[in-house]
Amino acid sequence: MRVVCISDTHERHEQIALPDGDLLLCAGDVTANGNMIALERFASWIERQPHRHKILIAGNHDYCFERNGRSILPPDIHYLQDSGVEIDGLRVWGSPWQPRFYDWAFNLDRGEPLAKKWALIPDDTDILLTHGPPFGTLDRTPRGERVGCEALAARLEKLRVRLHVFGHIHDGYGVVERDGRISVNACICDERYIAANAPVVIDLE
Repeated sequence: MRVVCISDTHERHEQIALPDGDLLLCAGDVTANGNMIALERFASWIERQPHRHKILIAGNHDYCFERNGRSILPPDIHYLQDSGVEIDGLRVWGSPWQPRFYDWAFNLDRGEPLAKKWALIPDDTDILLTHGPPFGTLDRTPRGERVGCEALAARLEKLRVRLHVFGHIHDGYGVVERDGRISVNACICDERYIAANAPVVIDLE
């Protein structure tokens, strides 16, 4: 299965040269400030894409999903919020939460509040889609600080996830493979909110 990964498009989706693939994953922050009209434009764009399967989660900019934004998504888009779907035998789980960051959407305190969300991830998950990264993986800010979620990193140690796709930390864009897991920070926008990065393509056998 060819998986195409994007995140943090921040309304720059029309500027993306999107590769063909079987499964399109979007790890959130499709809007700049949660505007419902912006979400409608993104929904229209993603509906036009040729991928057989499309999965979306929200990010901290996407307040619209706290106001039932999922209701305007096309029916062929799988919106995941602490929920899962099976695609061609692969079990996918999606969750929008991240460590508290100013007063944005889907914020939770570090530690137990986030650990409770990650405990919901089924043990047999093949593909994990979260908005934020785990601590220590593609989570460095321009200052060099690691800001990923410690509780998510701890949960991943107990899972056998094959592919983990996230975004949130624009400067962390890239791919890391270790211990049988491929981790993708798929941020399209850089720190200046310019669509500077390409979608990441992963072939899963």
